[in-house]
Amino acid sequence: MGDASDRSSAEPLEFREVTKRYPGNAEPAVDGLSLKLPAGEICVLVGPSGCGKTTAMRMVNRMIDITSGDILLGGRSVKQRQPDELRRNIGYVIQQIGLFPHRTIADNIATVPALLGWKKDRIATRVDELLELVGLDPHEMRDRFPAQLSGGQRQRVGVARALAVDPPVMLMDEPFGAIDPINRERLQNEFLRLQAELRKTIVFVTHDIDEAIKMGDRIAVMQVGGRLAQYAPPAELLTAPATPFVEDFVGADRALKRLALQRVRDIDLWSVATCRAGEPTAAARARLTDADLDIPMLVDGERRPLGWLSERGLTGERVRPELRSPAEPIVELDDILRDALSDLLARESMYGPVVDAGGHLVGALSIQAISHAIGSAGSEVRSAAERVAGDAGESAGQE
Repeated sequence: MGDASDRSSAEPLEFREVTKRYPGNAEPAVDGLSLKLPAGEICVLVGPSGCGKTTAMRMVNRMIDITSGDILLGGRSVKQRQPDELRRNIGYVIQQIGLFPHRTIADNIATVPALLGWKKDRIATRVDELLELVGLDPHEMRDRFPAQLSGGQRQRVGVARALAVDPPVMLMDEPFGAIDPINRERLQNEFLRLQAELRKTIVFVTHDIDEAIKMGDRIAVMQVGGRLAQYAPPAELLTAPATPFVEDFVGADRALKRLALQRVRDIDLWSVATCRAGEPTAAARARLTDADLDIPMLVDGERRPLGWLSERGLTGERVRPELRSPAEPIVELDDILRDALSDLLARESMYGPVVDAGGHLVGALSIQAISHAIGSAGSEVRSAAERVAGDAGESAGQE
């Protein structure tokens, strides 16, 4: 078998009038589902319990048989492929993760490559690559057992295992549902960054509309009876819900939900005057003239924020490191705007310092700037794929 790199990294997926009926049930679990997902995008299936979203996803890898209709992967019917072969080439991540408790992390990740007969040295190399990809140290993690890892670490291992043979499609069934809110947000953000690099075709199931809006390039809202209520990019779903059911499911706070479609880097930040301990006070005060905030930020030699300087810190000839408040919350340019707003509210702060990937201060995020974003964020907001492409283009332009 050839290297994973020899295969296409993503393939388009299409549901064609897919229906699933179970014997003895009058209503279908999935009723005539049709949708197209371009290669490299995330489709989120969302809806209330019993709407058929998990059933629809599990028909992709034939864990559940299709009653009628068809699913095409890369233009080829899944019904024309052997179930075992199909599943080995589709990554699968579930809420409970499903790691084998008595096998090491390396052996868990190597499950499918071993079944495919990969050589040991190739498997070992791939395991280390994947652990690094999901932010885990191979030297520390490969010989541990699942019980020795936190929930968030086990979830990362689950993602690594799903990526083991570079599958063209990944299925994710409420992958972050069992994680505490703080780590859930972190894992969501890390996965979106990972997707920016890998560009897999992903079917993602959740019952949480906020998660759907944050994670999806396209969202399929399903209703009880397995019927598709609307299939659209997140911005369209929020600005033009197709039915009263969709409008009610999305919620009355649609304007706030649009903040999940933007990152901090997408809006205008406030300028901040910076100063360093020991520099002339006059120079520090002069910078306040052109800044949006009338309080300077004390930074270190690498321009990393240390705290908001008090008036006492500016009373002598030289700046003294006397702070009025710490530099909290620190917000990153790649943070989702909704999450950044949550951090500001939790700290009861009207603004917070914003840093780049290296931790260097680039400005301040204010409640006022977010309020402006809520008012102006109509259909112009970008999907996850567009945000990924835009961020990649900006990064390339900076190099």
